[in-house]
Amino acid sequence: MRFIVMHKVDANMESGGPPSQEIIQQMGALVQSSLKEGIFLNGAGLHRSARRARLSRKDGVATLTKGPYPGQNELVASFTLLGAPSFDDAVAHAGTLARALGDDVEIEVGPVVEPWDLGVMPKPVGKVPERFLLLCKATPADESSDTSAKHAAAVKTLSASFHDNAAVLAAESLAPSANGQRLLATSKGKRSWVDGPFAESKELIAGFSVLRLPSLVEARAWANRYAAILGDNEVDLREVWG
Repeated sequence: MRFIVMHKVDANMESGGPPSQEIIQQMGALVQSSLKEGIFLNGAGLHRSARRARLSRKDGVATLTKGPYPGQNELVASFTLLGAPSFDDAVAHAGTLARALGDDVEIEVGPVVEPWDLGVMPKPVGKVPERFLLLCKATPADESSDTSAKHAAAVKTLSASFHDNAAVLAAESLAPSANGQRLLATSKGKRSWVDGPFAESKELIAGFSVLRLPSLVEARAWANRYAAILGDNEVDLREVWG
């Protein structure tokens, strides 16, 4: 089975503050060990909402809202990891994806945090391709049925529109939140799991990890380790279609 673990922003992230060296080192160790075990498949972190934008499409009209912004409908139906020359290009490609999905669509566009942003390695010399995460927010249809084929077809349409200036690096559709769980921080440093479905999620997504594990029990154990490194951040655990 495949799962996605998504952690939410905190005040430090939204202020633009970098994660502590302890978090960087511990998270790096968890990811590296999980890679060796064949558990970790993909993952990325996002910059604060001040560097993001939301593209909504309703009744054939597209509206772009640039951050910063508070959480609204942050329940995710699918994501597309995109390589593109610039933020403006990524937003334009999000518009193509939105049109392919139809009406009543909201897609958040966020630049990915790269290793050199964290001081883990020097930035490569020359023009470096940028990565962006397109988060497609869930609709009632996404929460009530399997819409993965629809999202996959939209990503295929997006890929066909490229002119050698962009690439889809990864794309996944999430099962309805009824199959998911949420890890909440409670008093005195304790955490508790809450079963889906979730009518809404108002905490902004800060990053994700896609895992391959045999069961939900093992996915929860991994998510617990992940959350323990981050601190009090809310964490969602969802199944990935396919």
